[in-house]
Amino acid sequence: MVLSINVAVLPAVIIVLRLRRRTQARKRSGERLTALIVLVFGVLVAPTAFGQWIADVAGQFAEGITESGR
Repeated sequence: MVLSINVAVLPAVIIVLRLRRRTQARKRSGERLTALIVLVFGVLVAPTAFGQWIADVAGQFAEGITESGR
């Protein structure tokens, strides 16, 4: 039996753990680290089918907003 894990799972877990902390005592360096981890997560998820689905949904949402403003 071979156990494999997606590379994007680790950044996702780290993001969830970091965002659960209190926001009052955060430093700028901590916020930058969280932003960097989110960016890496986005790069890892983007080429997957799930990432493409998110991009399609976001595109349709933006298109709907644009058309409703006309």
